[in-house]
Amino acid sequence: MLSHETQIRVRYADTDQMGFVYYGKYAEYLEVGRTDMVRSIGVPYTEVEAKGILMPVSEMYIKFKVPAHYDELLTIQTSVASLPRASFNFDYIVTKENGQVVLEGQVKLAFVDKEKMRPVRVPGFILEAIEAAMKHASET
Repeated sequence: MLSHETQIRVRYADTDQMGFVYYGKYAEYLEVGRTDMVRSIGVPYTEVEAKGILMPVSEMYIKFKVPAHYDELLTIQTSVASLPRASFNFDYIVTKENGQVVLEGQVKLAFVDKEKMRPVRVPGFILEAIEAAMKHASET
């Protein structure tokens, strides 16, 4: 398994009239966790797109537990349990500083050829980076 943590502080603009983080903002928070994770293993989205691959979200699931509020520091734990093939599955747990779980979620990404706009299997350079990161994680 591969796991990565990212922290984000809730901005005032992220909250709704009730003082809670607006539910739509959580998709952005998960994206921050996901992009930080893939960057940390040496596969930034800019490189992926430069090589002609897009990674659109094909599925998303979020189970909300407790609301987050302005100025709270959240930890986004992003994990990948298995190697991607036709899609890339990410699991998330977002927590507050006190350990309360804000949400649990999953996001599935597809791999798409940028020119043809057709689904493709996971590109070799992505698979190799994930395999290496998973191997390193299991050795530590």
